[in-house]
Amino acid sequence: MNLELLESFGQNYPEEFDGALDCISLAVTCAYNKRGTLLAVGCNDGRIVIWDFLTRGIAKIISAHVHPVCSISWSRNGHKLLSASTDNNVCIWDVLSGECDQKYRFPSPILKVQFHPRNDKIFLVCPMRHAAVLVQTDGNHRIVPLDDDTDLNIVASFDRRGQYVYTGNAKGKVLVLSTSDLELKASFKVTQGTTSATAVKSIEFARRGECFLINTADRVIRVYDSQEVLTCGKDGEPEPIQKLQDLVNKTMWKKCCFSGDGEYICAGSARQHALYVWEKSIGNLVKILHGTKGELLLDVVWHPVRPIIASISSGVVSVWAQNQVENWSAFAPDFKELDENVEYEERESEFDLSDEDKSVEMGPEKQEDDLEVDVSTIEPVAAFCSSDEEGEDMDALQFLPIAPEVEEPEEGWPTGQGNAQQNEEEKQRNNSKENTSPAPKRRKYRAFDIELEGAPSEEVHPLLSNRAKDKQQSGGKKGGGRPRIDDRKRPK
Repeated sequence: MNLELLESFGQNYPEEFDGALDCISLAVTCAYNKRGTLLAVGCNDGRIVIWDFLTRGIAKIISAHVHPVCSISWSRNGHKLLSASTDNNVCIWDVLSGECDQKYRFPSPILKVQFHPRNDKIFLVCPMRHAAVLVQTDGNHRIVPLDDDTDLNIVASFDRRGQYVYTGNAKGKVLVLSTSDLELKASFKVTQGTTSATAVKSIEFARRGECFLINTADRVIRVYDSQEVLTCGKDGEPEPIQKLQDLVNKTMWKKCCFSGDGEYICAGSARQHALYVWEKSIGNLVKILHGTKGELLLDVVWHPVRPIIASISSGVVSVWAQNQVENWSAFAPDFKELDENVEYEERESEFDLSDEDKSVEMGPEKQEDDLEVDVSTIEPVAAFCSSDEEGEDMDALQFLPIAPEVEEPEEGWPTGQGNAQQNEEEKQRNNSKENTSPAPKRRKYRAFDIELEGAPSEEVHPLLSNRAKDKQQSGGKKGGGRPRIDDRKRPK
């Protein structure tokens, strides 16, 4: 699809439900690649399902982990996929082959993983109740410094270019550190002028522009300008550009994200399957997308270049998009669209061989010049490039090739006697080869043990603790209710 031909003057946010993606197993988290052509979905059975988002079909299934996948991140060129599981393992996968390249074992549960936006040799890990960790693919790691050693509830994120790491703690303090040497560049408190502190739940950056948002426990989403934060320096007091909240229902926010162009902000409710969309420049609420009642939201992501949102609830990925309206005038500029039937009145000379009503052209005759059409030069599409890039990455993985499955011939298919004998001989040879030759070996990956001092090794991942609570509640309910008919005394 050519993005430059899409309607760009209308509303640039989704307005209605546009179908669901059923991954067979229950979906937990999802992430788009840079172009938005592929959607990776992490499931509760440890598999990663990669959807071709243009055809809405499954392109690849990677049997990644044994336990549920809790976080996913794409590399910039789309060739690598970073995943974290509730069994404290972090893996890097080759998307084309589906093989594991590296595996990192952590002592405590992992809440979030993120590839460096410009370097797929570095990634950020947020362990549970521990400082964030910058890990290199060769196994070396660095601990991101803390503001308060006693406050270990840390969330962290790379900025848009990966030059800085932003961290937030439970006291509402945000630190900005350079990625290269982890030196403190700026810091500020979210709630200024008050003694009360509110915990930072997540930090998200826009793909375009210099804005980022902070989701806090006081039910307010604050939008900041990163350049202003860096200018204010250490212990600065930057003012948020916008403060977004649900004044009526006082909704807690599960997940927040920017639109692809950075002009809209989407937040998912922690109580129900509801998505709130605000316009960043004005701060007004433009749309509320309601999912099925009674479902809880797990994850929300916005398409990188199109007004499409993918949300996860009850193990199913829901897709939200705009209402497609046919625009026939795009094929012919002089085409007139009619809202109702109109009786056509033909002109006097419409079907004459020579048009008498045609206006006579004055002036010299136009001579068409022979123009050479350049079909070899590929001009970069502005929607795919960052604001500081001149061209596209030609090595980026956009689609996954699918090999056709060769079906076996149907039973009873007429074959010659010689062919039947050859088939039997081939079967015997294949059986003998299967018995003697071992199964094909998978490519061996490199495993690293990441040792973290003071990491809570006995902590349970929030995904697993929530399920344990649900089981206990459902288990308590089973004991009640009416007695079975076998247990009741039958009338004599």
